[in-house]
Amino acid sequence: MKLQQLRYIWEVARNNLNVSATAESLYTSQPGVSKQIRTLEDELGVQIFQRSGKHLTEVTAAGKSILRVAGEILDRTENIRQIAQEFSDPRRGSLSIATTHTQARYKLPPVIREFIDRYPNVALHMHQGTPIQISELASKGTVDFAIATEALEHFENLVMMPCYRWNRSVIVPHGHPLTRERPLTLAAIARYPLVTYVFGFTGRSQLDDAFSAASLKPQVVFTATDADVIKTYVKLGLGVGIVASMAYDPKLDGDLQALSADHLFEPSTTKIGFRRGTFLRGFMFDFIELFAPHLQRSVVEKAAAAHSKDTLDRLFADVQLPSY
Repeated sequence: MKLQQLRYIWEVARNNLNVSATAESLYTSQPGVSKQIRTLEDELGVQIFQRSGKHLTEVTAAGKSILRVAGEILDRTENIRQIAQEFSDPRRGSLSIATTHTQARYKLPPVIREFIDRYPNVALHMHQGTPIQISELASKGTVDFAIATEALEHFENLVMMPCYRWNRSVIVPHGHPLTRERPLTLAAIARYPLVTYVFGFTGRSQLDDAFSAASLKPQVVFTATDADVIKTYVKLGLGVGIVASMAYDPKLDGDLQALSADHLFEPSTTKIGFRRGTFLRGFMFDFIELFAPHLQRSVVEKAAAAHSKDTLDRLFADVQLPSY
């Protein structure tokens, strides 16, 4: 049994049993991957994958157990590599982050700038996607950190730590009737077409819950994953926008007015998560603290050692998170 063979079966499973895609991602040949999988199966005396002709169709029961252990072995192998790099050159390496557009556009720029100033020899890679995509990338170990507001809790192998709370603003053109509402109410907002985030994206669930609790059915005419796109269509008169308050910049969005909706919606909490068992290098701890200053190394180490969600919740129960 070879480590390379374990990597092949792991990557095949990760690529939905597509051997061609696996070979391409590993810079090798399709026949070579197929041969190594067959060799491993012959050595073990069990099939890892079911086949129909030359095509892999599903993972066998034995294969599922083998893949679980193979994933653990590959994780530990990567940790060994990271440990060696940390001791040989602690200021050189790579860091990959998956996050949403709102975080990448409005919250992360000063963090990224400071991090690059401190660690110019660390290659930084950013991936954008939906919260589910972001969480999956971290859960599979494709990225080091996931930063999102929703979906992280669906992946049990992620260590999730709260970073900050935020709420929403209603975005309208100057002179819009809603600017004269005192106080602003959900009923008043629901009289107008809404432009907001896609469901399951950037705290959208709290928005829907608030209208539902008030027995209101707002007319959502346009959704997007990008706050800048939402603001563009508000400017075009398509409807009233609801975005994260951090996404409104008075200087850049001077032709729009932001109305605070803190009293209308429950705040959302943005979290940072990483795969349980990951070896965190020194610059990774620094990145986390730059993004969320209360998440100092000692706190992160305690979170990483927690073996249940209840333990994690107790760890952060008394933490006063910043609000935006």
